[in-house]
Amino acid sequence: MRIGDEMRQRLVDAFQPTRLDVLDESEGHRGHGGWREGGETHWRIRIGAPAFASMSRVQRHRAIHAALGSEVMDRIHALAIEVEA
Repeated sequence: MRIGDEMRQRLVDAFQPTRLDVLDESEGHRGHGGWREGGETHWRIRIGAPAFASMSRVQRHRAIHAALGSEVMDRIHALAIEVEA
């Protein structure tokens, strides 16, 4: 399974989001640290879910990292997160 598909499935399972964009921004980082041929190194997640309403920014980011798990996080270089409660 491609990393983006795995990220999407894990986030849907964990948060039942009302909005979810999982964007591979790797090409924009070509030649930078962590980039590798084929992409899937630099990601942006835009997510909205009621579950985030009572969480601080740090709690939201921790929850997303936990939902993705080390199986995903160990395979990517960078992750930008934008959360809507």
